Order: sequence, then C-alpha cells, then structure tokens
Amino acid sequence: MHELVPLPLLRPGQRASIDQLLGRDDDVHRLQELGMRIGSTVEMLQSGSPCIVNLDGTRLCFRACDATSVLVRLGEVACPGEVA
Repeated sequence: MHELVPLPLLRPGQRASIDQLLGRDDDVHRLQELGMRIGSTVEMLQSGSPCIVNLDGTRLCFRACDATSVLVRLGEVACPGEVA
C-alpha cells in the first residue's frame, strides 16, 4: 500500500501520482484546467510556499494553501517512456 500525502510534503526531486483533488468545485476545476488530473505524475522541484512542481514538462507554482488540495500517492511512479 502506498502512502497518500498533500502535495507540499514531497521533497525536491520526489515524484508521485495525483490521487485526489479536494475543495470547492470551482477550485477543483481550476486545478484540472492546469493539468492536475487523477493519475498524472508530478515532480516536486521546490518545496515550501510557494512550491514549484513539474507536470508533463510544465512548471507550476502553488501557494501552500492551494497545493494542500492535491493529494498524491507515493510509491512506484513510471518515468515517461519507461516500460512497466
């Protein structure tokens, strides 16, 4: 079983897959428009507030209060192009 944690708790260089988006419907919709979708892989580039993540080659910056709405699953995350 893999641990579920808020996005800001990832360490720089750590990858995880998005498991849940929490909050009001309009907040969740905004996150989805930015590419935050269930199953997507994110990599923490800079932790703290603001935190900066890499999502599909795009850098996104979040305030801590926004990033805690994203719960990620730690564990085995395949790299793009890697055969599972």
